[in-house]
Amino acid sequence: MITDPKESDWKTFRNSVVELRERYLRETNPRLVKMLTDPAKTPTQCFWETLEEMKREGRILEDCLDGHSRSKMFGFMCSMLRCGMLKEEDLHDYSEELRERLLALARGRQ
Repeated sequence: MITDPKESDWKTFRNSVVELRERYLRETNPRLVKMLTDPAKTPTQCFWETLEEMKREGRILEDCLDGHSRSKMFGFMCSMLRCGMLKEEDLHDYSEELRERLLALARGRQ
């Protein structure tokens, strides 16, 4: 596991977190709105099902966004890749070594 990422990778990661979070929520929020307004369900069903999904999404956000440190960057990036917050095309600004390790994990190889 990478415990001491390159300074350039750390800066890139640190500077991209807000953008990644906002993009993820731009993609997630419409799905939640659709759940909340599903005409096939009662308002009560919509509310409780959406609340449960929001709790799941909240855990994802906490797992991916809380407590970033340079030494834990690789783990956070793995979590972000797993949930779709970080996408393969986002990795082009990172070092080749980091990119290869993340992509290998994303594809199930270690």
